[in-house]
Amino acid sequence: MKNINPIGLFDSGIGGTSIWKEVHALLPNENTIYLADSKNAPYGFKSKEEIIELSCKNTEFLLNKNCKVIIVACNTATTNAIKELRAKYDIPFIGIEPAIKPAALHSKTQSIGILATKGTLSSELFHKSVAKHPEVEIIEQIGYGLVQLIENGQIDTPEIMELLERYLKPMVEKNIDYLVLGCSHYPYLIPKIKKIIPNHIKIIDSGEAVAKQTRRILKEKEILNESEGNSTQLFYTNSDAGVLKTILAKQETVLYEDF
Repeated sequence: MKNINPIGLFDSGIGGTSIWKEVHALLPNENTIYLADSKNAPYGFKSKEEIIELSCKNTEFLLNKNCKVIIVACNTATTNAIKELRAKYDIPFIGIEPAIKPAALHSKTQSIGILATKGTLSSELFHKSVAKHPEVEIIEQIGYGLVQLIENGQIDTPEIMELLERYLKPMVEKNIDYLVLGCSHYPYLIPKIKKIIPNHIKIIDSGEAVAKQTRRILKEKEILNESEGNSTQLFYTNSDAGVLKTILAKQETVLYEDF
């Protein structure tokens, strides 16, 4: 039965597990397969052609595992490759992109910040999203070095705090009232970010929205898994699984394999 086939997710590394957690929380009956392409992280400084090639490779791996839907749990891959993926493969794709729209619509100061990778901020899809909100000042900041530190398990380090302060303080000075996290790695930095920005600034990431969109697509395609019993959560990585295991330490049904 196609209903019990897994949901596939891929990211340039461990960051997309922030999306997986939201999907698993909303859809606990669903089997999932997560692909961490950590060997090639970050995608943010690669060319569009390289990002498309890696995204196709990841997609084919998940298709070979009989996934029924694929979540591109990476902002850079979504903004640079999802159009090509949808044209090439006959499977529903769910993307993740910076949540500019809700921030722009709800901003009282008409000033919002976005912290993202170079690949996301320079993409055509991102520029189209920004162009829809000319009334709002959007302060863009590339998160140089953040993905690498997270991938190396260096979240609780002075270096990451120094980078965050350098990137966020100019946004605070520009009177932002929303901070959009435009990389699936960055939700793991929220506790650190909250130490730097004032309490009134709201932080937005895309995890919950992606989970709800996944549920909607599964219902629409009539492939929602409504069977009772334990679901299986399988994680693949082509790098050291140590950081991935630490982030997912509370999951009892996680299996780790190299690909």
